[in-house]
Amino acid sequence: MKLSFVIPCYRSENTISAVIQEIRETIATRPSTEYEIVLVNDCSPDNVWQVIKKLAAEDTHIKGICLAKNFGQHSALMAGYGQATGDYIISLDDDGQTPASESFKLVDKIEEGYDVVYGYYRHSAQHLFRRFGSWVNKKMAEAIIGQPKTLHTTSFFIMRKFIADEIVRYPHPFAYISGLVFRATKSLGNVEVEHRHRIEGESGYTLTGLIRLWINGFTAFSVKPLRAATFIGILCALVGFGAGLFVIYKKLMFPEVPVGYTSMLATILFTGGMIMLLLGLIGEYIGRIYISINQSPQYVVRERTF
Repeated sequence: MKLSFVIPCYRSENTISAVIQEIRETIATRPSTEYEIVLVNDCSPDNVWQVIKKLAAEDTHIKGICLAKNFGQHSALMAGYGQATGDYIISLDDDGQTPASESFKLVDKIEEGYDVVYGYYRHSAQHLFRRFGSWVNKKMAEAIIGQPKTLHTTSFFIMRKFIADEIVRYPHPFAYISGLVFRATKSLGNVEVEHRHRIEGESGYTLTGLIRLWINGFTAFSVKPLRAATFIGILCALVGFGAGLFVIYKKLMFPEVPVGYTSMLATILFTGGMIMLLLGLIGEYIGRIYISINQSPQYVVRERTF
């Protein structure tokens, strides 16, 4: 059995060596296991690429990939999956939060017959903002891209090689790993692992980044937002029709009562706002089609160590 560890690296020049050492110590508990570590520098502003090159020069198990610009965590994972050769591919973070020491928990669980297994944190070490964001993401994923309600997704997970091969066939620039996994298999599992505090630093995801990630995933892998837009449009039309009937009735029954400008203005603003919102949603889909047709790259490799 061979394991491939794929780690996107961003602002982790002081943490990635500790993560690598933890992987080595974990593999040493099962000496018969072959392994490789694929480190993807997502155009980090620090010196993490120099650290990666040094690690790769000292250890033939390590492969380093340097991207030409920051394409985001999911595109960096795609770049790593394309170079992974193991029977199982394990994804984890570069900041020490995901417990590399518990990787064999994932291995043992996937060997029960699952295609993909996610580590599940009973007690999360994330800030309240990130926990709330994860909860919102889970609920939206359940409603829009078919995530099972009993499944908890995290950045620490393992997949079989054929799933990774299917994922890297996705050619478009809007990669969203969970969406690609859910459309490839329904054989998904969870196993409880520890969630630790970062060795140092803060999350690279801002509120804007999280919203962009959600929009990316849900518009790239589902048309349900468009269907919701249709229902909203129908609802607004019904509300407007009902309001019109009410105004006519009021004018016929009470001709002395003037039609209110306030209600008219509120109706116009509400309707106009909904139209702009729905046009923006449709525009998001059209923009993604345009970018995909232009074959915008998912990632560009500047340099590699192998």
